[in-house]
Amino acid sequence: MQHDFLKNYKHKTKESRRLYSRAVKVFPGGVSHNIRYFEPYPFFVSGAKGKQLSDVDGNKYTDYWMGHWALILGHSPKVVVNALAEQAKNGILYGTVNGVSVELAETIKKLMPRAEMMRFSSTGSEATMYAIRLARARTGRRIVAKAIGGWHGFNTALMQTVNYPFEEEEGLGLVQDEGQFVESIPFNNLDASLKVLETVKDDLACIIIEPVLGGAGCVPPIDGYLQGLEEFAKKNGSLFILDEIVTGFRLSLHGAASIYGLEPDLFTLGKIAGGGMPIGILCGDKDIMSLADPVARADKESLCAIGGGTFSANPMTMTAGLLTLNFLKENKQQVYSKIDRLGRMARKGLTKLFAESGIPCQVTGEGSMFLTHFSKNVVMDATDIANSNRELLKAYHLALMANHGIFFLPTKMAALSFAHEEGDIKKLLEATKKIIIDSKLFKRFA
Repeated sequence: MQHDFLKNYKHKTKESRRLYSRAVKVFPGGVSHNIRYFEPYPFFVSGAKGKQLSDVDGNKYTDYWMGHWALILGHSPKVVVNALAEQAKNGILYGTVNGVSVELAETIKKLMPRAEMMRFSSTGSEATMYAIRLARARTGRRIVAKAIGGWHGFNTALMQTVNYPFEEEEGLGLVQDEGQFVESIPFNNLDASLKVLETVKDDLACIIIEPVLGGAGCVPPIDGYLQGLEEFAKKNGSLFILDEIVTGFRLSLHGAASIYGLEPDLFTLGKIAGGGMPIGILCGDKDIMSLADPVARADKESLCAIGGGTFSANPMTMTAGLLTLNFLKENKQQVYSKIDRLGRMARKGLTKLFAESGIPCQVTGEGSMFLTHFSKNVVMDATDIANSNRELLKAYHLALMANHGIFFLPTKMAALSFAHEEGDIKKLLEATKKIIIDSKLFKRFA
């Protein structure tokens, strides 16, 4: 069925369609990140400022995707852009050590005291890959436990039970041997998770977990779940690893660990910590991190090989990250009270709107993050999300994009920035109400 909003989208994005026809000739699927494709084709961005994206056809969109949730200050904040312009004059890539990396590391350590030592990389996928490698080196064990639906990047070891149906292979090129040392546990079900962990406890190197399921659908933890996993890991001599690539500096200046009272052995950061530039960070206990010390462990047989990459700790990323975290420190109350208030406003408003319209919908989220799920059932884990009406969610997001200039990456959660205002949430609610009333969309699917 050709919805009116799809016709409208195609009419408004003719230059993007032409660009996409060129892109498919040079990129598989026309994109360089799988999730950036959406039907009928993605619009091509020509600029971004504050809360807004502009495309090559001159359309403007209020952005709720915010650079994969990384842009807590909005697009191109002056404090970061000006610092990057100055840094670029002094060099973009040195290929050796630089002082600003020390400043950024010291800042992170003050904000998150459990970051006794750290290693910078260029992506979150690298950081989580290093985390489990270090856990295996520390414990001498092999098995890694992760949540069903948990997303820890495209590193091979953790590409297990990410997408529904979770028991199937994630795709070609992954051999069964790579997954035999990964055990998956159900998010938010502590009893069932502990039963799985008990079966592998003698060879369990670590548990790695997102405090809030991000890519799977913005699901917060129930009380006691994360704490129960941590307790099991510590009693068992396994490492407890918190993947805070999404939640770090978003749920609070001190991360999700401070919100939920957790003390991870290792944790990963990314996204916001890079200020809009590429970054991944592995942080944690200094004794564990010392296994990666190439000076103290000159004998390669005693060294855990983590920390490589041409662009790791490059001065541009370090500068952007430092200026972003300094801004957050200096404006802590103003930033977090605002974005959390807007998050609550969106969740409450959408919940009320769909309920009053008789449309089964659950709105999940925490702090400045939120996502709608068209389902009668309470959403507790990735399976609940997979069983919701994903086609309706995709169509709803496309209708917002095409008819109202509001951009969610279809089916992905929103992450608000300091650049957003109450008026943006009101506009989202008004647009949603209009789609419910005027469109055949919900009459067909709901």
